[in-house]
Amino acid sequence: MAATKVESLTNPRDSLPNVYTGVTAREVDFVTRFADNWDALRRILGILRPIRKAPGTQLITYTASVELESGDVGPGEVIPYSKATITQAAKDDLTIEKYAKAVPIEDVNKYGAEIAIEKSDDAFLTKLQNVVLNRFYTFLATGTLTGTADTWQKALAKAQGEVLNKFASIQKDVTAVVGFANILDAYDYLGAAEISVQTQFGLNYVKDFLGYSTLSLLPARFIPRGRVIATPVENIDQYYIDPGDSEFSRLGLNYTTQGETSLIGFHASGNYSTAVGESYAIMGMKLWAEYLDGIAVVTVSAPASGGGDAPSGQFDTAVKAARASVSK
Repeated sequence: MAATKVESLTNPRDSLPNVYTGVTAREVDFVTRFADNWDALRRILGILRPIRKAPGTQLITYTASVELESGDVGPGEVIPYSKATITQAAKDDLTIEKYAKAVPIEDVNKYGAEIAIEKSDDAFLTKLQNVVLNRFYTFLATGTLTGTADTWQKALAKAQGEVLNKFASIQKDVTAVVGFANILDAYDYLGAAEISVQTQFGLNYVKDFLGYSTLSLLPARFIPRGRVIATPVENIDQYYIDPGDSEFSRLGLNYTTQGETSLIGFHASGNYSTAVGESYAIMGMKLWAEYLDGIAVVTVSAPASGGGDAPSGQFDTAVKAARASVSK
């Protein structure tokens, strides 16, 4: 008697059409598009190559200061040390996050596979991408290099000057500064000016604006009107856990990943007991700033009035909660 042939993704039963070829291609497409989107976003923000970390790695951000002693030292005299102080300001764990979605056969029957599956995959990918970005925007608002200005343009200039001065004081090079501002403030300022606002993957931004390599324009839920945030690109790191780690496969969990830098793992399969197509994604990724006092948060003392203002109290409450969470 011939041995039973075991069905698998790569070895389906001969009596059935090889539907898994399409599923595998869909998995590759999903992780490739996710990686391509992040490559583009890194270029926009000026972030260097992602840094791979082991599961359970703790990310730490610091504040730094130097008390410079006099350089007027006589011949043969002992040169006094300038006191450098590095203080841990915040920390957070880099952990694997797990997500799943399901598409019932009723949706495929009603809308067709292209809409029911591909459109839901697109939405799923965007939501996963925004998880990382949204968390980063909230983290940026906890920057401790604070100040005020009386106009939006002056706030942009002050924020940039503050971070340049800070990094110079700790002898760190700065090649470019990125900024983050409320989109309504930006359009109020731009008015009829012929400045091109670009949009990619839901991110609105202006390149080479008032000394900033990139100025990202965010909705009020991330940055209220009358507030500007700036930090050097050298202060932003992207850390990730490789979802293709061989340790996960020992549990029988095999996710499709892409390239040497695997930011996300994706797996799709059908569930006959519920007649749905299931999709699973895992990722462990954070955008992080090395120096919390390398993030300038400047508030306009008299913000422009107009529709769409965010309740400042609600935003500040969210910022306080974020500070508390990263300081545990």
